Amino acid sequence: MSEKLQKVLANQGLGSRREMEKWIEQGRVSVDGKVATLGDRVEPSAQIRVDGHLLSRQTEKPVCRVLMYNKPEGELCSRQDPEGRPTVFDRLPTIRLGRWIAVGRLDINTSGLLLFSNDGELANRLMHPKCEVEREYAVRVFGEVSSQTINTLKKGVELEDGVAKFTDIHVRPNDEESMNHWFNVTLSEGRNREVRRLWESQNVQVSRLMRVRYGPIELQKRLPQGAWVELGLEEVNALRNLVQLPEETSSMVDVRQSKLDHVRLTRMRRSVKKHRARKEGTPAKGRAGKR
Repeated sequence: MSEKLQKVLANQGLGSRREMEKWIEQGRVSVDGKVATLGDRVEPSAQIRVDGHLLSRQTEKPVCRVLMYNKPEGELCSRQDPEGRPTVFDRLPTIRLGRWIAVGRLDINTSGLLLFSNDGELANRLMHPKCEVEREYAVRVFGEVSSQTINTLKKGVELEDGVAKFTDIHVRPNDEESMNHWFNVTLSEGRNREVRRLWESQNVQVSRLMRVRYGPIELQKRLPQGAWVELGLEEVNALRNLVQLPEETSSMVDVRQSKLDHVRLTRMRRSVKKHRARKEGTPAKGRAGKR
């Protein structure tokens, strides 16, 4: 039975369907020796090449996996950086089938929840505007914010790429002596720097931005920055149900593995510390260095 070429490529873990469509349009994919075009369907026996390399089509269907990563500021949401800066892919676990695909992006100065999946279709749907998956951010802004400004941000603001708005704005308790104020804001799309641009449209300066929720998945408060944890079957299926995909029936995660006990947290922190030390070219201090 034939399948759409972009679906076959996505199922091999090369990326989302949208990414694969771009690859096809760019002429990077051939089928049985002919350059592929968007809309092509392929049989199981077809020879597919990507950038001239023969694709070894995996007959084994990989288990849908999802990672929760707590991104620190200063990391790029790209696989490689010509300048050698750290990326969010540097510390992810190796994967036997396919590759990790980032569900959306966070800019270099934004921290917090970033999801990864080996399922290109799941990642694509979670990112697609038509699915309207909610993203929630904790935002620290400088100075007072009037009720009129909040109403304007909820009603909608004309940005250079169209109208944008927050679906909800929640004011967090504030230290009266501080000039900074914290808000939790929610929106249902993920345009580039959208949260910052919305605030800036009202002449409000964002001093810190952190994503705390993506759809039904909330960032685990005890998860150290620079560390990841794999989601269990229940959480994976919550994401799949959200975007109308059939439920996964198996998981590579024991329920107990998703709990961040003291031992796991200690190991995570040590691992993150060692990784940062290697990147910075400085020796990590061990127990002997403590006083």
